[in-house]
Amino acid sequence: MTVKLITFDLDDTLWNIGPVMHSAEAALRDWLAINAPRLGDFPIEALWAIRHQLTEADPSLKHRLSELRRRILLHALQAAGYPADEAVELSEQGFQVFLEARHAVELFPDVHPTLEQLANRYTLGVLTNGNAEVKRLGLADYFRFTLCAEELGVGKPDPRPFREALARAGVSESQAVHIGDHPEDDVAGAKMAGLRAIWFNPGRKPWSEGTRPDAEIQRLTELPAVLERWNH
Repeated sequence: MTVKLITFDLDDTLWNIGPVMHSAEAALRDWLAINAPRLGDFPIEALWAIRHQLTEADPSLKHRLSELRRRILLHALQAAGYPADEAVELSEQGFQVFLEARHAVELFPDVHPTLEQLANRYTLGVLTNGNAEVKRLGLADYFRFTLCAEELGVGKPDPRPFREALARAGVSESQAVHIGDHPEDDVAGAKMAGLRAIWFNPGRKPWSEGTRPDAEIQRLTELPAVLERWNH
């Protein structure tokens, strides 16, 4: 059946997330060193312990990355001796520093031309487990909707985000395709929800999972041709 809806993952599909997160973490550490000196060299093991404690108490935080990071910062600041009100203010300010740096992404060079080409023919949406905002990246005009795990309270590979995308677009499973880099979250998740799945694999990694994708591409510029084949 003719494809009408294409949903996209963001991190490592439209840009390389590794360097971005490294820079964002560094920006946050530098800011905290100046604005929250009581933290000192807070050991990374302690931060992971806080993360584990928080997600054990509230498993939904695993899909609410912004709230989780806010709470980790808050707990660390309180543990360092900051009063509650000051810790809340510092944690929010620190989070905003991190979030701004987290959006300093370098889009893959074919993102804009490919999305522009596809948006003229298909309904485009975003399905992300991360906390990037397409509005802050100048991509909002391409997408009809954005569904993030932070807002839904559940993330890929759970079928619910994919089903919500189908409902937003008013299409059936056979009319939709999802593209992303993650074998489980993107490929297996889409397939479990009844969508076709395209694996974005620029590194040409061998497939080692169970459920195979319906197609594999190394560059986004290959996507329109795949869709054309399916539509004929």
